[in-house]
Amino acid sequence: MTTATMHQNGDRLPGGKLRGVNLGGWLVLEKWITPSLFEGLKATDETSYCVELGEAEATRRLHHHWNTFITRDDFAWLARAGINAVRLPVGHWLFGKDYPYHRRYQEVRHPFVVGGLAIVDQVFQWAGEFGLRVVLDLHAAPGCQNGFDNGGMLGICEWHTSEEYISHSLEVLERLARRYADHPALHGIEVLNEPRWDVPTELLQRYTTDAYHRIRRHCPPERVTVVFHDGFRSFRQYAGFLQEPEFSNVAIDIHRYQCFVREDIDLDIFGHIRKAAVNWRAEADEIIRESGYQIYCGEWSLGMNLKVVSLWAEGPFNHALEAMDEFQMSAAYRGYASAQLLTFEKYAGWFFWTYRTETTPEWCYRDCVEQGFFPDPGRPEQFAGIRRALERAAHPAV
Repeated sequence: MTTATMHQNGDRLPGGKLRGVNLGGWLVLEKWITPSLFEGLKATDETSYCVELGEAEATRRLHHHWNTFITRDDFAWLARAGINAVRLPVGHWLFGKDYPYHRRYQEVRHPFVVGGLAIVDQVFQWAGEFGLRVVLDLHAAPGCQNGFDNGGMLGICEWHTSEEYISHSLEVLERLARRYADHPALHGIEVLNEPRWDVPTELLQRYTTDAYHRIRRHCPPERVTVVFHDGFRSFRQYAGFLQEPEFSNVAIDIHRYQCFVREDIDLDIFGHIRKAAVNWRAEADEIIRESGYQIYCGEWSLGMNLKVVSLWAEGPFNHALEAMDEFQMSAAYRGYASAQLLTFEKYAGWFFWTYRTETTPEWCYRDCVEQGFFPDPGRPEQFAGIRRALERAAHPAV
Protein backbone atom coordinates (compact mmCIF):
# COMPACT_ATOMS: atom_id res chain seq x y z
CA MET A 1 0.00 0.00 0.00
CA THR A 2 1.39 3.42 -0.96
CA THR A 3 1.53 6.40 1.36
CA ALA A 4 -1.04 8.12 -0.85
CA THR A 5 -3.47 5.21 -0.51
CA MET A 6 -3.15 5.26 3.27
CA HIS A 7 -3.76 9.01 3.25
CA GLN A 8 -7.20 8.60 1.69
CA ASN A 9 -8.69 7.43 4.96
CA GLY A 10 -6.71 9.94 6.98
CA ASP A 11 -4.44 7.25 8.46
CA ARG A 12 -1.37 9.49 8.49
CA LEU A 13 -2.95 12.91 8.50
CA PRO A 14 -2.43 15.04 11.61
CA GLY A 15 -5.89 15.23 13.10
CA GLY A 16 -7.30 12.73 10.57
CA LYS A 17 -9.29 13.37 7.41
CA LEU A 18 -9.69 16.98 6.34
CA ARG A 19 -13.26 18.24 6.49
CA GLY A 20 -13.02 21.84 5.48
CA VAL A 21 -14.40 25.01 3.99
CA ASN A 22 -12.96 27.58 1.65
CA LEU A 23 -12.64 31.16 2.84
CA GLY A 24 -13.62 32.49 -0.56
CA GLY A 25 -14.42 36.12 -1.38
CA TRP A 26 -12.19 37.37 1.43
CA LEU A 27 -8.64 38.02 0.19
CA VAL A 28 -9.56 37.41 -3.46
CA LEU A 29 -12.81 39.12 -4.42
CA GLU A 30 -15.66 37.48 -6.33
CA LYS A 31 -18.58 39.74 -7.14
CA TRP A 32 -21.27 37.08 -6.67
CA ILE A 33 -20.03 36.31 -3.14
CA THR A 34 -20.03 39.93 -1.92
CA PRO A 35 -22.17 41.99 -4.32
CA SER A 36 -22.43 44.81 -1.77
CA LEU A 37 -18.74 45.62 -2.29
CA PHE A 38 -19.32 46.14 -6.02
CA GLU A 39 -22.52 48.17 -5.78
CA GLY A 40 -22.41 51.15 -8.13
CA LEU A 41 -19.19 50.00 -9.80
CA LYS A 42 -18.45 48.63 -13.27
CA ALA A 43 -15.77 46.34 -11.80
CA THR A 44 -16.09 42.58 -12.26
CA ASP A 45 -12.98 41.33 -10.40
CA GLU A 46 -10.32 42.44 -7.91
CA THR A 47 -8.13 44.06 -10.56
CA SER A 48 -10.86 46.25 -12.04
CA TYR A 49 -12.19 46.94 -8.52
CA CYS A 50 -8.88 48.41 -7.36
CA VAL A 51 -8.23 50.27 -10.62
CA GLU A 52 -11.70 51.84 -10.67
CA LEU A 53 -11.70 52.94 -7.03
CA GLY A 54 -8.11 54.08 -6.78
CA GLU A 55 -5.65 53.28 -4.02
CA ALA A 56 -7.11 55.35 -1.17
CA GLU A 57 -10.75 54.28 -1.54
CA ALA A 58 -9.94 50.67 -2.41
CA THR A 59 -7.72 50.48 0.68
CA ARG A 60 -10.45 51.90 2.91
CA ARG A 61 -13.10 49.50 1.62
CA LEU A 62 -10.98 46.37 1.50
CA HIS A 63 -9.43 46.83 4.92
CA HIS A 64 -12.94 47.12 6.36
CA HIS A 65 -14.00 44.03 4.40
CA TRP A 66 -10.99 42.02 5.54
CA ASN A 67 -11.59 42.91 9.18
CA THR A 68 -15.32 42.17 9.22
CA PHE A 69 -16.20 39.50 6.61
CA ILE A 70 -14.60 36.67 8.62
CA THR A 71 -13.54 37.02 12.25
CA ARG A 72 -12.35 34.96 15.20
CA ASP A 73 -15.98 34.15 16.01
CA ASP A 74 -16.28 32.41 12.63
CA PHE A 75 -13.32 30.16 13.41
CA ALA A 76 -14.92 29.32 16.75
CA TRP A 77 -18.15 28.45 14.93
CA LEU A 78 -16.31 26.27 12.40
CA ALA A 79 -14.64 24.30 15.16
CA ARG A 80 -17.99 23.74 16.90
CA ALA A 81 -19.51 22.64 13.58
CA GLY A 82 -16.94 19.86 13.15
CA ILE A 83 -14.81 21.59 10.52
CA ASN A 84 -11.09 20.89 11.02
CA ALA A 85 -9.51 22.70 8.06
CA VAL A 86 -9.75 25.84 5.95
CA ARG A 87 -8.51 26.49 2.42
CA LEU A 88 -7.43 30.11 2.13
CA PRO A 89 -7.34 31.66 -1.38
CA VAL A 90 -4.72 34.39 -1.77
CA GLY A 91 -3.62 36.60 -4.65
CA HIS A 92 -0.15 37.01 -6.12
CA TRP A 93 -0.13 40.59 -4.78
CA LEU A 94 -0.14 39.42 -1.15
CA PHE A 95 3.46 40.42 -0.35
CA GLY A 96 3.26 43.96 -1.67
CA LYS A 97 4.11 46.03 -4.69
CA ASP A 98 6.67 43.89 -6.50
CA TYR A 99 4.47 41.97 -8.95
CA PRO A 100 4.71 42.20 -12.76
CA TYR A 101 2.73 44.83 -14.62
CA HIS A 102 -0.30 43.96 -16.76
CA ARG A 103 -2.05 46.26 -19.21
CA ARG A 104 -5.30 45.87 -17.26
CA TYR A 105 -3.68 47.96 -14.53
CA GLN A 106 -3.77 50.88 -17.00
CA GLU A 107 -1.72 53.80 -15.68
CA VAL A 108 -1.65 52.37 -12.14
CA ARG A 109 1.60 50.45 -11.72
CA HIS A 110 0.56 48.62 -8.53
CA PRO A 111 -3.23 48.71 -8.11
CA PHE A 112 -3.73 46.06 -5.42
CA VAL A 113 -4.33 46.97 -1.79
CA VAL A 114 -1.53 46.24 0.66
CA GLY A 115 -2.17 44.65 4.04
CA GLY A 116 -3.67 41.24 3.34
CA LEU A 117 -0.63 39.48 4.78
CA ALA A 118 -1.69 40.57 8.26
CA ILE A 119 -5.00 38.76 7.67
CA VAL A 120 -3.16 35.56 6.74
CA ASP A 121 -1.15 35.86 9.96
CA GLN A 122 -4.45 36.24 11.82
CA VAL A 123 -5.86 33.14 10.11
CA PHE A 124 -2.95 31.09 11.41
CA GLN A 125 -3.40 32.48 14.90
CA TRP A 126 -7.11 31.61 14.96
CA ALA A 127 -6.55 28.23 13.31
CA GLY A 128 -3.98 27.36 15.95
CA GLU A 129 -6.30 28.51 18.71
CA PHE A 130 -9.21 26.36 17.53
CA GLY A 131 -7.31 23.37 16.20
CA LEU A 132 -7.92 23.92 12.48
CA ARG A 133 -5.50 23.08 9.67
CA VAL A 134 -4.72 25.60 6.92
CA VAL A 135 -4.18 24.97 3.21
CA LEU A 136 -2.78 28.09 1.54
CA ASP A 137 -3.99 28.37 -2.05
CA LEU A 138 -2.46 30.61 -4.74
CA HIS A 139 -5.82 31.48 -6.23
CA ALA A 140 -4.93 34.41 -8.49
CA ALA A 141 -1.65 34.44 -10.43
CA PRO A 142 -0.14 37.32 -12.43
CA GLY A 143 -1.62 37.45 -15.92
CA CYS A 144 -4.48 35.23 -14.64
CA GLN A 145 -4.28 31.47 -15.11
CA ASN A 146 -7.89 30.84 -16.13
CA GLY A 147 -9.78 33.94 -17.28
CA PHE A 148 -12.20 33.71 -14.36
CA ASP A 149 -12.98 36.47 -11.90
CA ASN A 150 -11.53 34.28 -9.15
CA GLY A 151 -8.18 34.46 -10.95
CA GLY A 152 -8.15 38.23 -10.55
CA MET A 153 -8.96 39.26 -14.12
CA LEU A 154 -12.13 38.19 -15.88
CA GLY A 155 -11.62 37.35 -19.56
CA ILE A 156 -7.80 37.28 -19.46
CA CYS A 157 -5.75 34.05 -19.38
CA GLU A 158 -2.08 34.91 -19.93
CA TRP A 159 -0.22 33.52 -16.91
CA HIS A 160 1.29 30.69 -18.96
CA THR A 161 2.54 33.02 -21.71
CA SER A 162 5.15 34.84 -19.61
CA GLU A 163 8.15 33.49 -17.72
CA GLU A 164 7.98 36.63 -15.58
CA TYR A 165 4.47 35.69 -14.45
CA ILE A 166 5.49 32.10 -13.74
CA SER A 167 8.63 33.16 -11.89
CA HIS A 168 6.71 35.57 -9.67
CA SER A 169 4.20 32.84 -8.82
CA LEU A 170 7.03 30.58 -7.68
CA GLU A 171 8.48 33.39 -5.59
CA VAL A 172 5.13 33.95 -3.84
CA LEU A 173 4.89 30.24 -3.04
CA GLU A 174 8.38 30.20 -1.56
CA ARG A 175 7.63 33.29 0.53
CA LEU A 176 4.51 31.59 1.89
CA ALA A 177 6.50 28.44 2.65
CA ARG A 178 9.25 30.38 4.38
CA ARG A 179 6.87 32.53 6.45
CA TYR A 180 4.58 29.76 7.73
CA ALA A 181 6.82 26.67 7.62
CA ASP A 182 7.09 26.38 11.39
CA HIS A 183 3.47 27.14 12.22
CA PRO A 184 1.77 23.95 13.46
CA ALA A 185 -1.51 24.88 11.71
CA LEU A 186 0.02 24.76 8.21
CA HIS A 187 -1.21 21.62 6.49
CA GLY A 188 -0.47 22.33 2.84
CA ILE A 189 0.29 24.80 0.07
CA GLU A 190 -1.60 24.64 -3.23
CA VAL A 191 0.64 25.81 -6.05
CA LEU A 192 -2.08 27.20 -8.38
CA ASN A 193 -5.87 27.16 -8.38
CA GLU A 194 -7.71 26.03 -11.51
CA PRO A 195 -5.27 26.62 -14.37
CA ARG A 196 -7.43 26.54 -17.48
CA TRP A 197 -7.89 23.33 -19.47
CA ASP A 198 -5.93 24.65 -22.47
CA VAL A 199 -2.79 25.54 -20.51
CA PRO A 200 -0.31 22.86 -21.69
CA THR A 201 0.04 19.93 -19.29
CA GLU A 202 3.81 19.89 -19.82
CA LEU A 203 4.06 23.51 -18.69
CA LEU A 204 1.92 22.81 -15.63
CA GLN A 205 4.11 19.84 -14.72
CA ARG A 206 7.28 21.91 -15.03
CA TYR A 207 5.80 24.68 -12.90
CA THR A 208 4.48 22.26 -10.28
CA THR A 209 7.82 20.47 -10.04
CA ASP A 210 9.61 23.78 -9.53
CA ALA A 211 6.98 24.78 -6.96
CA TYR A 212 7.46 21.49 -5.10
CA HIS A 213 11.18 22.11 -4.75
CA ARG A 214 10.67 25.75 -3.71
CA ILE A 215 8.23 24.71 -0.97
CA ARG A 216 10.41 21.82 0.18
CA ARG A 217 13.31 24.20 0.85
CA HIS A 218 11.35 25.26 3.93
CA CYS A 219 8.56 22.71 4.54
CA PRO A 220 9.47 19.04 5.06
CA PRO A 221 7.17 16.36 3.59
CA GLU A 222 6.42 14.84 6.98
CA ARG A 223 4.60 18.02 7.97
CA VAL A 224 3.39 19.89 4.86
CA THR A 225 1.49 18.66 1.80
CA VAL A 226 2.19 20.08 -1.65
CA VAL A 227 -1.11 20.33 -3.54
CA PHE A 228 -1.73 20.85 -7.25
CA HIS A 229 -5.02 21.24 -9.14
CA ASP A 230 -5.79 18.86 -11.99
CA GLY A 231 -6.27 21.71 -14.46
CA PHE A 232 -9.69 20.35 -15.51
CA ARG A 233 -8.14 17.26 -17.09
CA SER A 234 -7.94 13.56 -16.29
CA PHE A 235 -5.60 12.43 -13.54
CA ARG A 236 -4.17 10.05 -16.13
CA GLN A 237 -2.41 12.99 -17.78
CA TYR A 238 -0.26 13.10 -14.64
CA ALA A 239 0.68 9.41 -14.69
CA GLY A 240 4.07 8.96 -13.05
CA PHE A 241 4.26 12.64 -12.09
CA LEU A 242 5.59 13.68 -8.63
CA GLN A 243 5.47 10.12 -7.33
CA GLU A 244 7.31 8.38 -4.51
CA PRO A 245 10.07 7.83 -3.60
CA GLU A 246 11.57 10.99 -5.15
CA PHE A 247 8.56 13.10 -4.18
CA SER A 248 6.52 12.71 -1.02
CA ASN A 249 3.27 13.98 0.50
CA VAL A 250 1.73 15.29 -2.71
CA ALA A 251 -2.02 15.76 -3.21
CA ILE A 252 -4.03 16.40 -6.36
CA ASP A 253 -7.00 18.74 -6.02
CA ILE A 254 -10.20 18.14 -7.99
CA HIS A 255 -13.24 20.43 -8.06
CA ARG A 256 -16.70 19.01 -8.59
CA TYR A 257 -19.75 21.11 -9.45
CA GLN A 258 -23.03 20.42 -11.22
CA CYS A 259 -24.00 23.87 -12.46
CA PHE A 260 -21.53 24.95 -15.14
CA VAL A 261 -22.32 22.80 -18.19
CA ARG A 262 -25.61 22.36 -20.01
CA GLU A 263 -26.01 18.65 -19.26
CA ASP A 264 -25.79 19.36 -15.52
CA ILE A 265 -27.94 22.49 -15.55
CA ASP A 266 -30.76 20.53 -17.17
CA LEU A 267 -30.76 17.68 -14.62
CA ASP A 268 -33.65 17.34 -12.20
CA ILE A 269 -32.84 16.76 -8.53
CA PHE A 270 -32.79 12.99 -8.97
CA GLY A 271 -30.24 13.34 -11.72
CA HIS A 272 -28.05 15.56 -9.54
CA ILE A 273 -28.16 13.08 -6.65
CA ARG A 274 -27.49 10.13 -8.97
CA LYS A 275 -24.44 11.83 -10.45
CA ALA A 276 -23.03 12.56 -6.99
CA ALA A 277 -23.80 9.18 -5.42
CA VAL A 278 -23.16 6.88 -8.39
CA ASN A 279 -20.99 8.54 -11.04
CA TRP A 280 -18.75 10.51 -8.70
CA ARG A 281 -18.48 7.56 -6.30
CA ALA A 282 -17.22 5.33 -9.12
CA GLU A 283 -14.83 8.09 -10.17
CA ALA A 284 -13.52 8.39 -6.59
CA ASP A 285 -12.81 4.67 -6.42
CA GLU A 286 -10.98 4.83 -9.74
CA ILE A 287 -8.83 7.87 -8.88
CA ILE A 288 -7.89 6.49 -5.47
CA ARG A 289 -7.03 3.11 -6.94
CA GLU A 290 -5.00 4.31 -9.92
CA SER A 291 -3.57 7.78 -9.36
CA GLY A 292 -1.00 7.23 -6.60
CA TYR A 293 -1.88 10.60 -5.01
CA GLN A 294 -3.75 11.82 -2.02
CA ILE A 295 -6.96 13.32 -3.35
CA TYR A 296 -8.71 16.45 -2.12
CA CYS A 297 -12.03 17.64 -3.44
CA GLY A 298 -11.02 21.22 -2.91
CA GLU A 299 -14.27 22.82 -4.09
CA TRP A 300 -17.91 21.72 -4.22
CA SER A 301 -21.26 23.20 -3.26
CA LEU A 302 -25.01 22.69 -3.28
CA GLY A 303 -25.36 25.06 -6.24
CA MET A 304 -27.37 23.76 -9.18
CA ASN A 305 -28.06 27.03 -11.00
CA LEU A 306 -25.35 28.76 -13.05
CA LYS A 307 -27.15 32.10 -12.89
CA VAL A 308 -26.41 32.41 -9.19
CA VAL A 309 -22.62 32.49 -9.49
CA SER A 310 -22.06 33.71 -13.04
CA LEU A 311 -23.80 37.04 -12.91
CA TRP A 312 -22.88 37.68 -16.56
CA ALA A 313 -24.05 34.27 -17.88
CA GLU A 314 -26.90 34.04 -20.38
CA GLY A 315 -29.80 31.62 -19.94
CA PRO A 316 -32.00 29.77 -20.19
CA PHE A 317 -31.60 28.05 -16.85
CA ASN A 318 -33.73 25.06 -15.93
CA HIS A 319 -33.34 25.18 -12.17
CA ALA A 320 -33.51 21.74 -10.56
CA LEU A 321 -35.75 22.96 -7.74
CA GLU A 322 -38.35 24.80 -9.77
CA ALA A 323 -41.97 23.95 -8.97
CA MET A 324 -40.99 22.58 -5.53
CA ASP A 325 -42.48 23.84 -2.30
CA GLU A 326 -40.28 24.62 0.71
CA PHE A 327 -40.64 21.13 2.20
CA GLN A 328 -39.57 19.48 -1.05
CA MET A 329 -36.70 21.92 -1.57
CA SER A 330 -35.38 21.19 1.91
CA ALA A 331 -35.51 17.46 1.21
CA ALA A 332 -33.77 17.99 -2.13
CA TYR A 333 -30.91 19.97 -0.63
CA ARG A 334 -30.46 17.44 2.18
CA GLY A 335 -30.35 14.58 -0.29
CA TYR A 336 -27.91 16.34 -2.59
CA ALA A 337 -25.69 17.34 0.33
CA SER A 338 -25.62 13.81 1.71
CA ALA A 339 -24.88 12.23 -1.66
CA GLN A 340 -21.87 14.48 -2.16
CA LEU A 341 -20.59 14.18 1.40
CA LEU A 342 -20.68 10.39 1.32
CA THR A 343 -18.72 10.36 -1.94
CA PHE A 344 -16.15 12.97 -0.96
CA GLU A 345 -15.56 11.24 2.38
CA LYS A 346 -13.70 8.64 0.31
CA TYR A 347 -10.95 11.18 -0.28
CA ALA A 348 -8.22 12.42 2.04
CA GLY A 349 -10.15 15.66 2.41
CA TRP A 350 -12.85 17.98 1.10
CA PHE A 351 -13.46 21.74 1.24
CA PHE A 352 -16.92 23.22 0.64
CA TRP A 353 -17.04 26.37 -1.49
CA THR A 354 -17.49 28.57 0.41
CA TYR A 355 -17.88 29.42 4.11
CA ARG A 356 -19.82 32.68 3.73
CA THR A 357 -21.76 34.51 1.01
CA GLU A 358 -24.07 37.51 1.16
CA THR A 359 -26.97 36.29 -1.01
CA THR A 360 -26.48 32.65 -2.10
CA PRO A 361 -27.25 30.22 0.75
CA GLU A 362 -26.65 27.06 -1.30
CA TRP A 363 -23.01 28.17 -1.61
CA CYS A 364 -22.70 29.22 2.04
CA TYR A 365 -21.62 26.44 4.41
CA ARG A 366 -22.82 28.26 7.48
CA ASP A 367 -26.29 28.76 6.02
CA CYS A 368 -26.41 25.13 4.94
CA VAL A 369 -25.59 23.89 8.44
CA GLU A 370 -28.05 26.25 10.07
CA GLN A 371 -30.78 25.05 7.68
CA GLY A 372 -30.02 21.43 8.54
CA PHE A 373 -28.58 20.40 5.17
CA PHE A 374 -25.32 19.26 6.78
CA PRO A 375 -24.67 17.45 10.08
CA ASP A 376 -24.08 19.76 13.02
CA PRO A 377 -21.96 18.13 15.76
CA GLY A 378 -22.95 21.04 17.97
CA ARG A 379 -26.48 19.62 18.04
CA PRO A 380 -26.10 16.01 19.22
CA GLU A 381 -29.86 15.53 19.31
CA GLN A 382 -29.72 15.30 15.49
CA PHE A 383 -27.94 11.98 15.77
CA ALA A 384 -29.61 10.46 18.83
CA GLY A 385 -32.41 8.80 16.87
CA ILE A 386 -29.99 7.39 14.32
CA ARG A 387 -27.78 5.94 17.05
CA ARG A 388 -30.75 4.32 18.76
CA ALA A 389 -31.89 2.78 15.49
CA LEU A 390 -28.43 1.39 14.80
CA GLU A 391 -28.18 -0.03 18.28
CA ARG A 392 -31.58 -1.73 17.90
CA ALA A 393 -30.51 -3.18 14.57
CA ALA A 394 -27.26 -4.48 16.03
CA HIS A 395 -28.95 -5.95 19.14
CA PRO A 396 -32.50 -6.97 18.23
CA ALA A 397 -34.82 -7.98 21.01
CA VAL A 398 -34.99 -11.74 21.61
